[in-house]
Amino acid sequence: MDKGIPRRRREGCAMPEQMDAAAVLAGAARIEATARARSRWYVRYLWMFACWQLILVPAVLLWHGMVGAMASSGANAVVAVSLGMFAVRQPVMPQGYARQHLRMIGAWVAAYGLALALGFLVFTDSVAFAAAAAVVCALPAVVTAWREGRTT
Repeated sequence: MDKGIPRRRREGCAMPEQMDAAAVLAGAARIEATARARSRWYVRYLWMFACWQLILVPAVLLWHGMVGAMASSGANAVVAVSLGMFAVRQPVMPQGYARQHLRMIGAWVAAYGLALALGFLVFTDSVAFAAAAAVVCALPAVVTAWREGRTT
């Protein structure tokens, strides 16, 4: 046979450099898959936040007096701290997490503030408004969860 071509190459075997490169690429793919799987926590976080709005907003708008204010504020504090602890303990942050999360929280603050203002000043004791306001307050988290779920 041809003496100028190494035996490994003539027999169709991969060169050590190619095998090393393939191993590195396989390792990178494994790391990427692990990171993607671990970044799905944010979607769960957003769905929990959205579900909490469906409870919190009607409670705040329909439960009047000191007891209602204290109970809904206390429950909101417990849920906010729990969700915050859940987020901090996650090993992977999705790409662009801070900007995306601040945008979602900003939209929620606007919706929640408007819902409270209208609910207390215009639609006092309206169950229909409280239900609609709860859905509107949940929308920023739902939309963000839907977008984030498509990318992970």
